[in-house]
Amino acid sequence: MWPFDMETGRSVPVSRSKDPAAWFGYADADVPVVTQWDDGQHTGTEPGTVATSSASMPSVVFRMLRDLDVQPGNRTLEIGTGTGWNAALLAHRLGAENVVTVEVDEAVATRARTALRHFELPVRIIHGDGLKGYPEGGPYDRIIATCGVRSIPVAWIEQSRPGEAIVVPWGTHYSNDDAVARLVVSENGADATGAFTGPVAFMKARAQRLVPVTHSEYVTDSAADREKSSTPITETEFLGERFSAQRFALGLSLRHCVHVVAEKRDGARPVWFFGLGDRSWACVKFQDGQAHSQVWQSGPRRLWDEVTATLDWWREAGEPGHERFGLTLTPEGTHRAWLDDPTDSWAV
Repeated sequence: MWPFDMETGRSVPVSRSKDPAAWFGYADADVPVVTQWDDGQHTGTEPGTVATSSASMPSVVFRMLRDLDVQPGNRTLEIGTGTGWNAALLAHRLGAENVVTVEVDEAVATRARTALRHFELPVRIIHGDGLKGYPEGGPYDRIIATCGVRSIPVAWIEQSRPGEAIVVPWGTHYSNDDAVARLVVSENGADATGAFTGPVAFMKARAQRLVPVTHSEYVTDSAADREKSSTPITETEFLGERFSAQRFALGLSLRHCVHVVAEKRDGARPVWFFGLGDRSWACVKFQDGQAHSQVWQSGPRRLWDEVTATLDWWREAGEPGHERFGLTLTPEGTHRAWLDDPTDSWAV
């Protein structure tokens, strides 16, 4: 397995047979543990390219189960079985007969099924597309996803009982970060709405992964269409800390946009913004020791102008944290974000 080492900031290979003390130490630690790379195509002991299955950080698992708030007798659907540990916790509380879990990867599902049988927890594990839910096992009192999504399926609402909860890590393509949304299905079963409970980062549902943008398709050799300016915003002010509410607010406001933070070299760090609906792009180059940073923009959208306008809005709103934001999923599958008031929302 490949636990995330907090001191080095990277995943490290740990063999149970070669170093059992380290293996069990990491297994008991409050760290995420990767158990599969590259959709199972990875070989060797070093980390692969893309982590595609894991055991989530225990404190995050417990936080999401707190948000789920299962009660005795609740019929629960889990999306993303992984190792089976989260399903085991649910089964311990609710009974295995009340838990259904769906896993898109057949090999991962098989391993989880073996583990749960070993602990005499015969949870029903379905190999399939969790984005479709599992209507045969519903209706459900609770639905929880253990993968990050960019579009919450209407099928999950349709398979939920009115008034019940869906807990899901959700975010936009702006960044890899997610926030946990706790949505409550309306009494007529048509839509669902609720506030975010806090930031997280999850592996994305395989069907909703963002294909990396190709830089050369946006930025050409021609300089004629580039608008050049400068900004007093500093690198520290813009980037902030990981999982900052400011970054989340930018993602909610900048529709169809992804940003890429480049490595810092010789005191300079470029941050790129790419429009996903057209070929608009922007770049701000932060330079150590300079009061102003250079900005370039090109295309139908002025993405950096959108960034600064969102930052002004967020500050004027009192720099709200994740918990003041919420999400509504409409019957048509439209996602609408809101700040404090669900009736005052915008499409995301």
